[in-house]
Amino acid sequence: MRLLVRPDTVLRWHRDLIAGWHAAGSRPKRPGRLPTVRSIRLLVLRLVRENPSWGYRRVHGELLVLGIKIAASTVWEILNDAGIDPAPERSATTWAGFLRSQAEALLACGFLETVTLAGAPRARGDRAPHPPHPGSGRNHSPDCLVDDPGGPEPGHGPGGRGLPCTVSDP
Repeated sequence: MRLLVRPDTVLRWHRDLIAGWHAAGSRPKRPGRLPTVRSIRLLVLRLVRENPSWGYRRVHGELLVLGIKIAASTVWEILNDAGIDPAPERSATTWAGFLRSQAEALLACGFLETVTLAGAPRARGDRAPHPPHPGSGRNHSPDCLVDDPGGPEPGHGPGGRGLPCTVSDP
């Protein structure tokens, strides 16, 4: 009696059938990537709500700093799904808003004064000149011409004695 197929062919068909069943059982139920964890989604939305001028790339960088590894495109998708516009369209910072947010730093700049001491220790009878009144914007020491752009550097006055100088930030 002659067989139409050889036994090896029947065994190969059986192996392919079992492999197909196994592959179908291990295939994910939904195609595509896994959804983003809810806590990360909420964190992204919170960062954008608290910092309206940040775009998706800045938020992505901040998440990396926090140790959360997520793709920039995922951050973009989260913002897009939430209906949040891109950063330039979301908020245009006005000068008044910028100055209001930076008011504390701007006010502190007018009162910043640094006293520098350079060079060798002074002799007993040598008295240091009194520093100028804060906010005066002038340096009254003849040995240190800080306010003069062409003058010597602080502490390198006449004779190179290294006298202390007051550097004011006008």
